[in-house]
Amino acid sequence: QVQLVESGGGSVQAGGSLRLSCAGSGYIGNYCMRWYRQAPGKEREEVALIDRRGRTTYANSVKGRFSISLENAKNTLYLQMNSLKSEDTAMYYCAAQGATPSSCRGSLVWGQGTQVTVSS
Repeated sequence: QVQLVESGGGSVQAGGSLRLSCAGSGYIGNYCMRWYRQAPGKEREEVALIDRRGRTTYANSVKGRFSISLENAKNTLYLQMNSLKSEDTAMYYCAAQGATPSSCRGSLVWGQGTQVTVSS
């Protein structure tokens, strides 16, 4: 089972940018890879997904500002976050889910999370 370690979180002012990384212990190109976030007192929400074919989907709240990408050679998933807002403040988690060429399926394997704090 793959293990995931996030990094890149921190504190930034509104309008700034951060890039989160999620390093896999092995090859992650065969998984559906997801970014989630959870703010205090709120449920965990999915932010972005990239499937085995490289297709991406985003939550409406981050469309046009966030970009998910996968660098297979480094077994690393990224989340580029631009034009950050105070409401983006949350713990961010990456997750790997089993996948076929056409679908995502199975349970999720989670990283430990990285904190993002955006001050206005």
